[in-house]
Amino acid sequence: MALMDFIKKQFIDIIQWTEDDDGTLAWRFPMRDLEIQNGGTLVVRESQMAVFVNEGKVADVFGPGTYKLTTQTLPVLTYLRNWDKLFESPFKSDVYFFSTRQQVDQKWGTPQPITIRDKDFGAVRLRAFGNYAYRVADPKLFHTEISGTRAAYTVGELDGQLRGLVLQNISNAIASSGLPFLDLAANQIMFADALAKELQPAFAKVGLQLEAMTVQNLSLPEELQKILDQKIGMGMVGNDMGKFMQYQTAQSIPKFAEGAGSGGGGIAGDAMGLGAGVALGQVLAQNLQQGLQGGAPASAGSGAAPAAPASAPMAGVRPEDVMATLEKLGDLKAKGILTQEEFDAKKVELLKKLV
Repeated sequence: MALMDFIKKQFIDIIQWTEDDDGTLAWRFPMRDLEIQNGGTLVVRESQMAVFVNEGKVADVFGPGTYKLTTQTLPVLTYLRNWDKLFESPFKSDVYFFSTRQQVDQKWGTPQPITIRDKDFGAVRLRAFGNYAYRVADPKLFHTEISGTRAAYTVGELDGQLRGLVLQNISNAIASSGLPFLDLAANQIMFADALAKELQPAFAKVGLQLEAMTVQNLSLPEELQKILDQKIGMGMVGNDMGKFMQYQTAQSIPKFAEGAGSGGGGIAGDAMGLGAGVALGQVLAQNLQQGLQGGAPASAGSGAAPAAPASAPMAGVRPEDVMATLEKLGDLKAKGILTQEEFDAKKVELLKKLV
């Protein structure tokens, strides 16, 4: 044995971990065939724990503090080595340090929409993402189940496994919450609590403790969101299909007018846009006229009594309503949606209502 090796062995009497880098969960003290001296010092800082492993078996676990290594401070190791009195010779044992700090801002999210049952929609596909925080709570279990004898084990190496656990339990969390999608989106804290409750046992099995879970967003894929927006629009008009169609028509006219006037679609495209715009303009004019008439009979052939004189139904038409309608029709004509002939015909028809 070289003299320097002997000297090194004699002076390895302090075992500690300064934890210079973030993201390390487990770190093995570099023994390099060296031995721990009798009466050596073990320093375990706050937010750390240390584990002694002898011949592949976890012997003793130490929390934060400073320890003088004797048979009194290493009871399990003393029993394994059959020391019945204070050991005086050096001994070999692997020492692992574990960081018990919270590992914060760990991201999770659904790479693809997941399908769940929903009370309102039957079945929906949704996306979700957020973050979570955890810590090592049982270093002995974490050592035997995850980190093993490696020199170091980092947060990044565990990230994929934990994300998989989160995604695996999303459906169960939604089912246990008992809330439909719309209520989940409005109560993200409740959903996060339900998800954390589902995940706690899975984390505990590998020596981890889930400290926080947040849901930052819960949404539908774009195509389903459009359908939901239409359903919301129907609800805003009292599920009246006629009013909804009027609303859709009014929303579509500017788009057709823009397409017809842009000149970027060629002659055929302009003609199609103009033709569709004229048709929509006629529908809008009819809808406006129906609104002015307010409650006209739905069908002339339904067996109802003969119609009253023409002036009777028009008694409630106000001049300002007619003028407002003419202004709207004038805007349609100015945009090229209505022809001059169509505008003149509607103007005559509306002016007759004032006579």
